[in-house]
Amino acid sequence: MSHRIAQPRRYLMCRPEHFTVSYRINPWMQPERPTDTARALAQWQTLHDTYVSLGHEVELIDPVPGLPDMVYTANGGFTVDGRALGVRFRVDERRGEEQPFMDWFAAHGFEVVEPIEVQEGEGDFLLVGDTILAGTGFRSTGHSHREVADVFGLEVVSLRLVDPRFYHLDTAIAVLDPSSGAPTEPGSGAASIAYLPTAFDDASREVLEERFPDAIRVSDADGAVFGLNAASDGCNVFISPRATGFAEQLRERGYRPVPVDLSELLLGGGGIKCCTLELRGKR
Repeated sequence: MSHRIAQPRRYLMCRPEHFTVSYRINPWMQPERPTDTARALAQWQTLHDTYVSLGHEVELIDPVPGLPDMVYTANGGFTVDGRALGVRFRVDERRGEEQPFMDWFAAHGFEVVEPIEVQEGEGDFLLVGDTILAGTGFRSTGHSHREVADVFGLEVVSLRLVDPRFYHLDTAIAVLDPSSGAPTEPGSGAASIAYLPTAFDDASREVLEERFPDAIRVSDADGAVFGLNAASDGCNVFISPRATGFAEQLRERGYRPVPVDLSELLLGGGGIKCCTLELRGKR
């Protein structure tokens, strides 16, 4: 078993003070079912406190009344080396979030780039080493992949999602070793990502198999409970407590699963990673 080392991360989160499900923009949302804002706040606070207790820095963006999905900060932008690319949401219900996030980045020293193409931040852009894995199929357009490549000057690998339950890339791939992007030798035991094979089309699965031969392949059962909507510091992997098979796979690879229940926030179609935007660079 390899020895994993936790790397301190810096995250942006937003308290779900206005969380409710009043519309339906993904298969998880059921407006007819009441949501418990107090329960969502308590679960979110547990995630926040768990990050802090393990040495991670958490910054907060103020929630805005009428924007219940601001809690899903991963969709608010994408940052690398002090540069922040804003977002342009596909759905009208979330367009009001775009400017508050860009304003926050600017106020905290990031060089802000206003996007042209439709894309939803770290929901569909995942940084693995010096490579950006970019999702398309439901929310972010393929044109946004060219834009993110131009903005950050990094290689972008396009992946197509085909299951509407997994409408963002961060619901189908978890980055386990944020600083490791180099392909690994088969059998080495290294695993820089975990993913749900059935969430992707055939061509994308071939790309993932070639580039990440030792990736953890997660079962449909664990994917269906948002097991892959996870955050990792290279050792501790923050996951849904219902993703029991994935937790065992992580232990076998030397990671430490840290279960955090966000079941109330899942009613809005978001989990741990959705509530966690990584900040890379400027303070």
